[in-house]
Formats: sequence, structure tokens, C-alpha cells
Amino acid sequence: MQFEETLTDTDIGIGVDLEEEILALKKKLNAVILAHYYQESEIQDLADFIGDSLELSKKAAATDADVIVFAGVHFMAETAKILNPVKKVLLPDLNAGCSLAEGCPAPLFKLFREQHPDHIAITYINCSANVKALSDIICTSSNAEKIVKQIPADQKIIFAPDRNLGRYIIKKTGRDMLLWQGSCIVHETFSDRKIIQLKFENPDALLIAHPECEEVILDKADFIGSTSALLRFVHENPSQEFIVATEEGIMHQMKKNNPGKKFIAAPHEAACSCNECPYMKLNTMEKLYLCMKDRKPEIILDEEVRLKALKPIQRMLEMS
Repeated sequence: MQFEETLTDTDIGIGVDLEEEILALKKKLNAVILAHYYQESEIQDLADFIGDSLELSKKAAATDADVIVFAGVHFMAETAKILNPVKKVLLPDLNAGCSLAEGCPAPLFKLFREQHPDHIAITYINCSANVKALSDIICTSSNAEKIVKQIPADQKIIFAPDRNLGRYIIKKTGRDMLLWQGSCIVHETFSDRKIIQLKFENPDALLIAHPECEEVILDKADFIGSTSALLRFVHENPSQEFIVATEEGIMHQMKKNNPGKKFIAAPHEAACSCNECPYMKLNTMEKLYLCMKDRKPEIILDEEVRLKALKPIQRMLEMS
């Protein structure tokens, strides 16, 4: 996938104050702007609400806005549409996908389920609407452990699509779950060797990690949690230095909320900006402005798929 697209002055208009125009359009459309923690800092700063997948799902379900502008990735905007069928849901860039969602195509997941008919499917929210429609319960990294613990001990479970989150939940709950072998392109490539070196150079720093990370990283972490849990931990913990093993966009909020503390992005093995999600970063201020001005791209879902996908999301919200 090509991850970058250049917008010209002709597309936007010379001298346009993007923040001012976006706020004016928000008022005109009676819109709400939802942004994930992994978005660019400028988008986070003007959003009405910033959150992780669970928080954003709840906010999307509760909003009274006519238009939902989702500064995130495709599956998140789909979830907002599933919960709000009569509202217009806009996504600044339809190519803002997710490696986990792309690694779990619905036809293959359907076949996988058919091969294990005695299992229920608890599916991470990082999946397409079509995969949600084939699932029994949706979960996020915030509530996966809580949801799995509510399933009867004799009930077999498929956990998809993130194998690393699945392994972490197995360790936390003791449940023997059947895992779909998917992973996040950002979280799977943190360098164990370089993190050890970083810890040596910063002995007072705590390593905090998202459960989508590989097990070798989680085993060394001082704290493991969802994006929201990581934010709470660094705010409440008296330590002054943290090595952050998740997408670097979260560090904007960490620095804003904890100006006296030091945050170090966990390194990848390759010399690259691999701790930036290329999908999340497809959304820009320019694209946010244009999608609100043009009322597109809009998320459109087949109603039968939407209704089937709604049930496991509702179960998640009830169990959370």
C-alpha cells in the first residue's frame, strides 16, 4: 500500500487556517471529531474526544451529533457506523487501514470458525465489520481479560486476530484459547536487544508496553496495558522516566499531562520510524478539513452485515 498522498494548495485553498476552518465546519455540520491516541498531535489537540478503541466505541454509541468525523483507522469508523446507522460517519482517508484487520479476511475467518464449531469467537475490535459479523463477542485491549474471565470454563474459545494479545490474555486468565495468527506491524517489531541497551543507559526508566507487543518485550515490561491504561500509569506512578513500547502518537498526551517526566520511544531493530503506524498517519489536518468540507469519504455498510456486527459489539459493551 502507498501510505502517503500530497495535497496541493489548489486542493485546499491558499492561506486557509485549517484549525479555524475545521472548527467552523464542525459547528455547521453539528459534528463530533473523535481521535485515537495514535493520531498526529495537531489532530489530537482539536478533537472533541481522544481515546482508545473502547473509549471511542462508547463515545460513538452515546453521541448526539449528526456527523461523526473519525480520525483513526477504517475499522474504528466502521464501528462508529455500526453503532450509529442513521448518522453520517466520515474518515479522512479510506486507505487508513490496519495490519490486524487486513491479516484476518472474512472468508478465511468464516472457514476457520466452521472448522471449530464448538468454539465461540472473541474477536479483537481491530477487525473488519465483516469479521465482526462472524464473531460472538468483540473485545479491546482494555477489556479482553475481563470478558474472557466471564466465559464459562468449559466453553472453548477462538481469539482473533492478534496472537500477541491472545497470548497475554492466556497468561493472565489461564484459559487455553485457539489463536488466529495475526499481529500489528508496529508492535511486533520492537527490538529486544535495543530495549535492553536503552534500559542500561536509563536505569531509572520503567518499560511500559501495549499487550500487542511480542512476548519477549512483555516479559521485560514493568507495566502492560491498553493505551488508556498506559496513560493512567505514567500519570499516577511516581517514576520520572518511561520507555514506551507502543505507537509513538500516545507520547503527545503523556507529555501534555506530565510535563516534568521523560518519555523515550522504544526502538525497533531497523533504523526506521517503525513505531509510527503508517495507517494512522495517513490522516492529516488537510484531509480532515477536506473530508468535512466535501462530506466524504463516508463509511457505508451493508445493513445485514451491520446488524450482525452490532450484536457482538453490544455484548462487549454490556460485559465491559
